[in-house]
Amino acid sequence: MSKIENKIEASDENINDLLKDKKFYIDYFQREYRWQEKHIVTLVEDLTTTFLKSYVPEHSRAEVANYQSYYLGPVVFSNSKVGKDSIIDGQQRITSITLLLIYLNNLQKNHSSKVAIENLIFSEKYGEKSFNMTDDDRQEVLKALYEDGEFNASKIEDETTININERYRDIDNVFPEELTGDALPYFIDWFIGNVIIVKITAYSDENAYTIFETMNDRGMNLTPTEMLKGYVLSRIKDKQKRSEINEIWKDKIWNLHQYDSSADIGFFQAWFRGKYAVSIRQSKAGAENEDFELIGTRFHNWFKDNHETLFDLKSSDDFYFFFKNQFVFMIDWYMKIWDNMIELNYGCPHIYYINRWGIAPSLQDSLLLATLKHTDNDAIVLKKLDAVARFIETYTVRRSVNYRKFSSSSIRYTFFNIIKSIRDADLDILKDKLLEEIESLSESFSNVTNFSMHQQNRRFVKHLLSRITGFVDQEVGRPTNYVSYQEPKGRKFEIEHLWGNKFNRHKDEFEQENDFIHWRNSIGALILLPNGTNQSFSSDIYEEKLDHYIKENAFAQTLHPEFYKKNPNFLNSQTLNEVGFKPHEHLKKDDIAERAKAVEQLCYKIWARSYYKN
Repeated sequence: MSKIENKIEASDENINDLLKDKKFYIDYFQREYRWQEKHIVTLVEDLTTTFLKSYVPEHSRAEVANYQSYYLGPVVFSNSKVGKDSIIDGQQRITSITLLLIYLNNLQKNHSSKVAIENLIFSEKYGEKSFNMTDDDRQEVLKALYEDGEFNASKIEDETTININERYRDIDNVFPEELTGDALPYFIDWFIGNVIIVKITAYSDENAYTIFETMNDRGMNLTPTEMLKGYVLSRIKDKQKRSEINEIWKDKIWNLHQYDSSADIGFFQAWFRGKYAVSIRQSKAGAENEDFELIGTRFHNWFKDNHETLFDLKSSDDFYFFFKNQFVFMIDWYMKIWDNMIELNYGCPHIYYINRWGIAPSLQDSLLLATLKHTDNDAIVLKKLDAVARFIETYTVRRSVNYRKFSSSSIRYTFFNIIKSIRDADLDILKDKLLEEIESLSESFSNVTNFSMHQQNRRFVKHLLSRITGFVDQEVGRPTNYVSYQEPKGRKFEIEHLWGNKFNRHKDEFEQENDFIHWRNSIGALILLPNGTNQSFSSDIYEEKLDHYIKENAFAQTLHPEFYKKNPNFLNSQTLNEVGFKPHEHLKKDDIAERAKAVEQLCYKIWARSYYKN
């Protein structure tokens, strides 16, 4: 190697230094962007929480430079070709940073104070923009997100494009509302100036790959779970008992890892937060981390500091019996919760639903475990879990139809207080407390009549329509349910607009195209149809499509007059009669309004408060 090829450089850089007017080439062996929802949610929550610890509205923006920094980890580049940085390790993070920058740039478009971040997203040469991530596969989706804030991925099957689009939507779902107003330029200043990455540059591919292997193959640090295990076993003096707990621990953690390699971390965080945490950090500058945050970062240390006062674990036998009984009970039910999230269990269906539309796992899992007691039998546990999960779904659906977000940072105090209030509660008391929480919600289902779909809430609309369609099918005695529409094993279902996207057909009712688009996307103008069926006649006139709808699911069939004849299961259903369904041979704006009113009534039936009174 020449002298320059032997060289390795490392420097700490903020986002601005790393990305400004730069180009990064992605190596062929790691082209796919594979971050999942949990990864992007954790990143956004960590970043926004760290910022909010320092933020004071009265500060000048210059004071942001003194805010707490956030370390995002190392990235490795090869500069074997002069002037061209090839990403060896860190592509997932840089792609995610780019997505967040695009989201922030779109968010500030109508803001009075803007931060210049365009040159962190793309560079321009000879009048043409090219993104900092120079991979042809992702240019189309990045361009669409940057220019329009949305991308139509319905016909795209490329893994990277799909994931980029979905992670952008996740950012929109989780980004805190309190940072979208006056605090936004402060946060952007902080993000590009106080988030630190260690940039490692090698000038030969050989050295770059050696660094990559060293970072990824030789990590022998003990995990928090392993450190907790070591401490627990050290407190059990009897050799035979210590060996017994060790075998139990190994067996349970191995089983947990069959779900996810980091599932053990999530379990201990959920268990300790749900059952033992008594404090949470205040939302003010300089506030110290409390139980909730300490469990999230170093739960093994938190346990060592608190097992006597919060767990009442003092003697060797205390540790032995606690981990033989409580630990086994909680970890077994944590895995059963996971099972019920994967496959619908009619004994506890809402666990399945909230895995598709729930709150952040950092709150959700703790809430589910909080009420469980190792003396509860299986039937009681399932009822408790379903009651809590139903509350979570009721909360998220109500918020969503009112266009309200529920990012972890904005609801953490509310839900932490709920966690404490239901901790160890018996079933009847649990139901009473959850009903109190539901009745105190400021958002109701009445706004469903004004609710419409847009690009960023399509996932929720699919969930809502799947719940509604499955519910109506069940009421008329059909075997189909939520799963049949949300995650069928065969032909998939898509959202169907009852009106084709033809503004000129509706000028008798609308002067402005925007008004037409709003009504076309109203929840009263949407149904679910099998993929392909909706595409084959989606632009047809409603009256021509109506005869097709009579062949589909019961919710679609309620549009057709024939459905109301000789259909005893429907006609004899008191629940559906109270909804106020009526046929619509023609579909005007008033018909859509009536249909939306029926959806509102369905919501009150599906998430009826009477559930908690039985």
